[in-house]
Amino acid sequence: MSTAPPQRHAGPASPGMFRIGVGAGFAGDRMQPADELARGGGLHAMAFECLAERTIGVAQQARREGTGAGFDSRILRRFSGTLPALLGTGAVVTTNAGAADPIGAAAATRELCECLGLDARIAAVTGDDVLGAIDLTQSRILGTDDTLWDIRDRLVSANAYIGAGPLIEALDDGADIVIAGRCSDAALFVAPLAHHFGWQTDDLEAMARASLVGHLLECAGQLTGGYFADTGRKRVDRLWDLGFPLADVAADGSATYAKLPGTGGVLDRRTVLEQLLYEIDDPAAYRTPDVTIDFSRVRIREREDGAVDVDGARAAGRPEQLKVSVGVRDGYVAVAEIAYSGQGCVARAELAADIVRERWEHVHGMDPDALSVGYIGVDATRPWWRNADRHPSEVRLRMSLRTFDRPAAVTLCEEVESLYTNGPFGGGGVTTSVRETLGIVSTMIDRSAVQTKVTMS
Repeated sequence: MSTAPPQRHAGPASPGMFRIGVGAGFAGDRMQPADELARGGGLHAMAFECLAERTIGVAQQARREGTGAGFDSRILRRFSGTLPALLGTGAVVTTNAGAADPIGAAAATRELCECLGLDARIAAVTGDDVLGAIDLTQSRILGTDDTLWDIRDRLVSANAYIGAGPLIEALDDGADIVIAGRCSDAALFVAPLAHHFGWQTDDLEAMARASLVGHLLECAGQLTGGYFADTGRKRVDRLWDLGFPLADVAADGSATYAKLPGTGGVLDRRTVLEQLLYEIDDPAAYRTPDVTIDFSRVRIREREDGAVDVDGARAAGRPEQLKVSVGVRDGYVAVAEIAYSGQGCVARAELAADIVRERWEHVHGMDPDALSVGYIGVDATRPWWRNADRHPSEVRLRMSLRTFDRPAAVTLCEEVESLYTNGPFGGGGVTTSVRETLGIVSTMIDRSAVQTKVTMS
């Protein structure tokens, strides 16, 4: 006999506290935890963080080549499950899911709201696209002595990390939903907090405290046990039902972190500490567009009710330059696979790989060492089946190549497919793919060269 799932509702935030939750930690995140948090969290704001560094470059390339939208349409599915509850209680929403086309994402969100019968003011924040403004001859690629001019023929996109300022402007102007492109992850959380408490962007201590909240929440389920979990050593119960976190933030920037009662996962000092140090090279000088933050004196205290109190971020200045994420064409990846089964399947797969290598060198005149070879189903268990005098029943040969020469990529796929009748017996299930890849390099740009704009609808 089935039972109904427990009601998952958090109590209201304490007087004077602002409650903010997270609806996504990346573009492909789960949707169910956000829906539950929107309905039962008693939120004043929800942020959807949907951009990785490479994501916006891919979106820019698709938009300019006419092969796709400049934003990930999955944000509309996320909004379908969350906006009715959030807007119905007066909560505001921020997201960077606008990617390469915040204006287009805002227009699509407007259509969705009309379909859902929701009345909302929607703002699009643009200006992070600096490909036309950046000086290629003077912009050094971080970590190298090269400039963007040296790779000018491969450039796809250049997006500066903007801060919370234009998002705050949009909220101050009455926006219910703010859709940005390449703003910093933390800015999605800083903006609703600053708007609510009246913090100014030149109040660096306030920006540091708000950015700490954003940094801890921005990866969603990572704070509540996802990615933290490890078998045996770091046990996390009911990961299949992981709940997303929320924070009750006070006017002094201190915050209490929790998740909905009855959800899976864990939120404690360990998960907070891991997320605090996530993607941080220097905890005493973590640079964001809004503020350089000193995390070295942050205090983490577990409470008896299962929540966690965190405070203590301090400002350590403000960067004069903004980081720019630059998308570059990075050649092609070819992947070709063929399966062999039955007795001796591993030896036949190895023979098949040798055939391709020999042809690669003697027929095509290319370096066989450029080919990557793997034996799926064997590599991880090789000691087991060899030492136990046992044999796997099937193995899948996987050959791959990274190259700037597309014909070479196609050739690898053709060679593996030809193994059907020109290689050892028993081969089948060939799959091949060739795809263009996008790489990311970084540079810096003067803050004054980035001009943002808020468009209301």
